[in-house]
Amino acid sequence: MDYKQLIIRGISYSQTQSGAYALLLEHEETNVKLPVVIGNFEAQSISLGLEKDIHPPRPLTHDLFTKFIVSANYQLVSVIIYQIVDGVFFSNINFKNSETEEEMILDARTSDAVAMAVRFDAPIYTTQQVLSEAGILLELEEVAKEEEHFSETLPTEDSLKSISMEELQKLLDEAVKEEDFDTALEIQEEIKRRKKNID
Repeated sequence: MDYKQLIIRGISYSQTQSGAYALLLEHEETNVKLPVVIGNFEAQSISLGLEKDIHPPRPLTHDLFTKFIVSANYQLVSVIIYQIVDGVFFSNINFKNSETEEEMILDARTSDAVAMAVRFDAPIYTTQQVLSEAGILLELEEVAKEEEHFSETLPTEDSLKSISMEELQKLLDEAVKEEDFDTALEIQEEIKRRKKNID
């Protein structure tokens, strides 16, 4: 089957469901977006998987499963979002044994599959049918609004400019300790911005 590769464009608060997030995947060749509604825990887990610098004090469920997969001599090869039924996406996670080359396919929620894929830097694919049924082609103006909305969930430089680097680091350590990963990611972004400005 001719699969279409998707990239993660971002995660923002869902406009349609309270307490939920929207994971935005995109087919780069056509710019068709695939919005997937996910829960708070999965949103945090995907964000942490993308942000390699932050490590929770205890392993999250997806981190634990990642360690198990590696210990069993398997690698996560790819994720395939193969179907959508009544607004629910269905996905498979494809594994391969590093020694025997044996392949294994597991059914998974799309949010869990993506959370695992980012930990292995594995590609995410979908079918043309899923793109046709659930994909949306945003106009340039809508993309700008969407990016603006996504940036609103992150801190601005002004909002944290009165805090010293040392205090930011303490806040970051405390946020990770308390497992407040949303705050930790925001502080991490501010620290990166400042280091980039120094460089």
